[in-house]
Amino acid sequence: MDVGLFVPCYVDLLAPRVAQATLRILERVGCRVHYDPDQTCCGQPFLNAGAARAASRLARRHLERFAGLDAVVTPSASCAATVRLRFPEVEPDASEEDTRQRARTFELGEFLVRIVERTDLSACFPHRVALLQSCHGLRDLGLAASSEEAAPTSGPGTTERLLREVEGLEIFTPERPDECCGFGGSFSVKYPEISGRMGRARLDALAEGGAEFVTGTDVSCLLHLDGIRRRLGRGPRAIHLAEILVSEGSH
Repeated sequence: MDVGLFVPCYVDLLAPRVAQATLRILERVGCRVHYDPDQTCCGQPFLNAGAARAASRLARRHLERFAGLDAVVTPSASCAATVRLRFPEVEPDASEEDTRQRARTFELGEFLVRIVERTDLSACFPHRVALLQSCHGLRDLGLAASSEEAAPTSGPGTTERLLREVEGLEIFTPERPDECCGFGGSFSVKYPEISGRMGRARLDALAEGGAEFVTGTDVSCLLHLDGIRRRLGRGPRAIHLAEILVSEGSH
């Protein structure tokens, strides 16, 4: 498959190692990876702020940059959800090709499990790891079952299925597995006190379970928790799913 590597802004600026790990994974499963260095923000922050005109320009640029590929993969559930589900809000007259392209945009774990049907990547990570379910991944992309579903999806979600295949890794599931970490993008800026309290509560729950690391599909959520960990001096370290999937031993 010809796959476009879609690197979110905050990954590019704050955690480029996650993009590099994603590239290695895609190549490992046999994809021909295309990276456009002129790609920009997909427009998610502008959509959240109601800046429709700016979001529309960014959505149009994004679709043009990733045209003609079999799939577009990103290490971010929230950015994948923005392209798939929210671009129609600012691109109501999109072409059929644009519509198909939006549908071909996937979060990394979702792509591995549902599209190329690979869960075992020969990774080794001998640690107790807590799984942080992304709100966008749960409720927009359906990567796992959320607690409010009347008839929840049976079986483990895509991220958990990948982690189960990692040698030496022990998954810790907290009592409230899909509780928000408190980041929420602009929410953490508008309501920092509430965001911080939610993050501390989530971090404490993970620490009580003896987790050494916390992982998930969104660098933004993980950076939020890791910032709190560093300030408090306690709690599990944050590591993105892609970093675990390319790991070959102790970390």
